[in-house]
Amino acid sequence: MSARSSGVTPLSASESASASGIESGIEAADVRRFWGRLGVPGLVDVHTHFMPDQVLKKVWAYFDAVGPLTGTDWPITYRHEEERRVALLREFGVLTFTSMLYPHKPGMAAWLNGWAADFAARTPECAHTATLFPEEGAERYVREAVERGARIFKSHLQVGAYDPNDPLLDPVWGLLAEAAVPVVMHCGSGPAPGKYTGPEPVGRVLARHPRLRLIVAHMGMPEYTDFLDLADSYSHVMLDTTMAFTDFVERHTPFPQAKRERDRLLGLGDRILLGTDFPNIPYPYVHQLQALERLELGDDWLRAVCYENGARLFARFTS
Repeated sequence: MSARSSGVTPLSASESASASGIESGIEAADVRRFWGRLGVPGLVDVHTHFMPDQVLKKVWAYFDAVGPLTGTDWPITYRHEEERRVALLREFGVLTFTSMLYPHKPGMAAWLNGWAADFAARTPECAHTATLFPEEGAERYVREAVERGARIFKSHLQVGAYDPNDPLLDPVWGLLAEAAVPVVMHCGSGPAPGKYTGPEPVGRVLARHPRLRLIVAHMGMPEYTDFLDLADSYSHVMLDTTMAFTDFVERHTPFPQAKRERDRLLGLGDRILLGTDFPNIPYPYVHQLQALERLELGDDWLRAVCYENGARLFARFTS
């Protein structure tokens, strides 16, 4: 199905030009120019995906079929072998990235955590990532992952279709809060709502575990305002920029344009983190950076979001 026939606006001329320059190195130069102008040593991207090959191919198959599922074409821009994907992030100057991975059923999480530990061991720039699922043994394997050096976790309420308030997860949230290990949670209801997505279930978790270092993926889209409210209420709540503000998302799920929301982005500038969803994005990596720049919130804000906040998040693990 073409973008036109599915009702999706095709890539703009600038997006298409960037896409055609990915393999020639033009995009890498554009990315490096972006952070070089800011005077930072590179980027910290808290939301990138690396996972076992057979799992990633199933994820890509899902996105290939997403047109019929949601009415939106979703081409994978970086459909490469693992080695090439890592090389691209290095070429872009991404100093630290993650291997966000997630189970969709019981019995997967511990296996995925073993793979992620090995991937981090052979990929110095990757922050050791782990995941979880509400099941017997979750507290045990989460503790083991933390003891092995996991620096960040991923929770996907939409794909996993689980309630974050499941009693089997309560000791897990307590453990992560005590260890001060952050968890990136897909808890917003985009691109399609799930039974347990939205701010209310997460708010109940935070009421019991206010010290949990929760990173709301995708700025909580489409419930942007509600998740900004949670960040205002809980000092350890952060948000990542993954796909937010890009042309692809703004066409269907625009960020509120009210001055109040813009002021809140500025006010929470020390708790917003760069995330991109690489490689599973339908546009070039540089477009996420351009989308942040055109918010016109200033270079200090960009430096914090694209490097400083992420560097500080992981500093306790390397000091």
